[in-house]
Amino acid sequence: MQEMQSIRAFIDRIEEKTAVLLLGEDESVTIQLPVEWLPKGAGEGVVLRLGFSIDAEETEAGKRRVQSLLDSMPNDP
Repeated sequence: MQEMQSIRAFIDRIEEKTAVLLLGEDESVTIQLPVEWLPKGAGEGVVLRLGFSIDAEETEAGKRRVQSLLDSMPNDP
């Protein structure tokens, strides 16, 4: 896997089973996630670091699955 990039996420509020996060240093992007995805102990007012990385192995496996489906389709116009 590649080096992980991270982004700041502020937990603004929790509405029932949904957490509302404000992303970026300026908190200009809002996303909603299931509360169960948050780390243990995280709640309103907590700042998280979300990590992103490319999983090359899974990407290639997905490409192979799609190609297999395309190969199995008839070539008739």
